[in-house]
Amino acid sequence: MSRVVIGVFNEKDRAESALQELKAKGYERDLSLVARDEEKAMDSGAASFGDQNLAEGTYTGGALGGIAGLLAGVGALLIPGIGPIVAAGPIAATLTGVVGGGLAGGLIDYGIPEERGEYYEEQVRQGGILVSVKASDERIDEAASILRHFGASDVETHST
Repeated sequence: MSRVVIGVFNEKDRAESALQELKAKGYERDLSLVARDEEKAMDSGAASFGDQNLAEGTYTGGALGGIAGLLAGVGALLIPGIGPIVAAGPIAATLTGVVGGGLAGGLIDYGIPEERGEYYEEQVRQGGILVSVKASDERIDEAASILRHFGASDVETHST
C-alpha cells in the first residue's frame, strides 16, 4: 500500500535540503512540492502565466525555480484565493485539473483529507512550502523522519 507523508517548511533552504536527502534515499520519483511564487505574485502580470503549463512542466524562473528544479514536472498555476504557485512532482499533475477547487481540492484528490487539505492550503497561502513524498508502509517512517529532521512542521501521513 502506498501512503503520502506531507509537511510544511518555512524556509526554502531547509525544504531544499530535505528534498536532496529524500532524493539521495531513492524517493526521487515520489517527491512533490507546492509553494507560492512570491516573485510572480508581486509582478503586475501575476494574473497570467502565458505559455507556462503544469502538465508540460515548462515553468522556469522565480524565487523557487532552483528548489523546484530538483523535481520533475515543474509548473506554474494560478490558484484562486492563493495566487500564483509553483508545483512539482506527482502532485503537479493532480493540481492541473482542479484549479476551481483550489489547492485543497487538489490535495483531496492526492489523498489528503478535506480538513487537512484546507489547512495545508492556508499554510501555502501564508508562504509555507509544502513538501510531500509517497512511500510504502515499510519506508513511511524514514520519509517522515527526514522531513522532521530538516525542520518541517505539521508532518502527517495519509493513505492514498
